[in-house]
Amino acid sequence: MAYTLVILALILALAVAIYRFGVRELIAPRFDRTTTTPADLCLPYEDVWFTTSDGLRLHGWYVPAERPRGTVIFLHGHGGTPAPDLIYVPAFRERGFNVLLFDFRAHGQSEGRFTSIGYFERRDLAAAVRYLEERGVRQVGLLGFSMGAVVAMAAAGDLPNVAAVVADCGFAELQSVVAFGARARGIPPFLAGIVGWLVVLLASLRLGAPLWTANPIRHVGRISPRPLLLIQAGRDAYVPTRDGLRLYATAGEPKELWSVPEAEHRAVDKVCKEEYMERVLGFFERWLES
Repeated sequence: MAYTLVILALILALAVAIYRFGVRELIAPRFDRTTTTPADLCLPYEDVWFTTSDGLRLHGWYVPAERPRGTVIFLHGHGGTPAPDLIYVPAFRERGFNVLLFDFRAHGQSEGRFTSIGYFERRDLAAAVRYLEERGVRQVGLLGFSMGAVVAMAAAGDLPNVAAVVADCGFAELQSVVAFGARARGIPPFLAGIVGWLVVLLASLRLGAPLWTANPIRHVGRISPRPLLLIQAGRDAYVPTRDGLRLYATAGEPKELWSVPEAEHRAVDKVCKEEYMERVLGFFERWLES
């Protein structure tokens, strides 16, 4: 009896630890409070709002180009805002691209209590595409960073207006990313996989949604025949290196994989600044019609 109580106590303690340091970190992370706006970069812009299919109002910035040739939606990362991604906007405007940046649910000024790392955020992206369609934009490109890359890959197959996708440091499966992080925190490999699935399962129960069904590895193949550019960081501490290879192998043509071995997560543009901008802008110029 005593041994049973001890085992139950250990299981309970493990479950509490997994929830506090896994589930809560996943669905309610510490959010970036960066207050930079396009005005700080002297960019012309509009504050915009649009509503998702489940009734959440999302905030965004629409930055027009002087001589538009196309429109690109920027998709920010987990716990972040679009503010750090504003640094790319001047180059996009110079090359003729309007840019829409917006806060995912439960981020920045948008409504919502929790993030789902892709599952519900697909609705956010769909609402952004609808908003642009109402402005007369019939074809858009997607530039996703980290979680934003996950949303882009998971949702693009269901959005006919999406013409091209760039996914910078997106993962293939949520549970494998959690397991990867668990190993980095010292959890033995034979337990890390279990922890990964437990965290995703508990998060799914908390949010009332099967989060694993939005894993990009399940959806990336449906982006084709729209083109996909995958960008991978070789020293990524959050996303396993093999994820880029798996996504590339699963994706249909046309597709490209650019891997930078010395780059860390979301830092390919820091290591190869000029090449990064030329690759990304050149990709959209090649595939995104005005």
